[in-house]
Amino acid sequence: MPGAFVAGDRVQLTDPKGRLHTVVLTPGKQFHTHRGAIAHDDLIGAPEGSVVHSTANTGYLAFRPLLADFVLSMPRGAQVIYPKDAAQIVGNGDIGPGMRVLEAGAGSGALTCSLLRAVGEHGRVTSYERREDFADVARGNVSAFFGGAVPGTWDLRLGDLADHPAEEVVDRVVLDMLEPWAVLPTVAAALRPGGVVVGYVATVTQLSTYVEALRAQGVWTEPYAWESLVRPWHAVGLAVRPEHRMVAHTAFLVTARRLAEGVVAPARQRRAAKG
Repeated sequence: MPGAFVAGDRVQLTDPKGRLHTVVLTPGKQFHTHRGAIAHDDLIGAPEGSVVHSTANTGYLAFRPLLADFVLSMPRGAQVIYPKDAAQIVGNGDIGPGMRVLEAGAGSGALTCSLLRAVGEHGRVTSYERREDFADVARGNVSAFFGGAVPGTWDLRLGDLADHPAEEVVDRVVLDMLEPWAVLPTVAAALRPGGVVVGYVATVTQLSTYVEALRAQGVWTEPYAWESLVRPWHAVGLAVRPEHRMVAHTAFLVTARRLAEGVVAPARQRRAAKG
């Protein structure tokens, strides 16, 4: 929440070398670093964006962590969907306030946090997770990010999305699972005409199988597939160059839209492959 730090807040501390440390404020406690200890009481009541000093007089910047920061430091069951891909899913999936979103699987809850933020207090996210241990991790992470309580707009179901009832119509579907093509009949039955399905797959083989399954089903627009690559830049004075490391391939993303019932899309014209 905006305003001064209070007990129970999650605070991100940044040291002079840019290293990040996350603490949950507890009255009377200290956070120990190799540069001395920091008293939680020095942070409680301070405005966000303050500098707090350790016992060795090293200054640390103090902010509440952004969602991207939280995702990269959260406890993990399944691999998380990284912020660069979560942003693509929310943006290219056109996920917004008031929407009903179906998610499979919940994983560690990273994408779920982005989806819940996007749909707002009048939307709803229904997440299916087959593994109970992953569901427990996701529940804990989502609760931690939203201040210690699971939002009432989230319905986490232990089970298979293939069992989702067709009468529970949704506006968007996000599939982060090993074989997303296996649940396409269920997705097609639950997604309203014009709705968007977003697939998240790791390998070229999965990408090929999933895209061809969408085409074969005959109820979707032509699938659009891509990946996102993020390259940071070093910019200090006239020394401006790409960083030596970048966040390259993490997964492929695929979007398609649900056609109206009984509609057959015009055949997509493609260039013939050169021999």
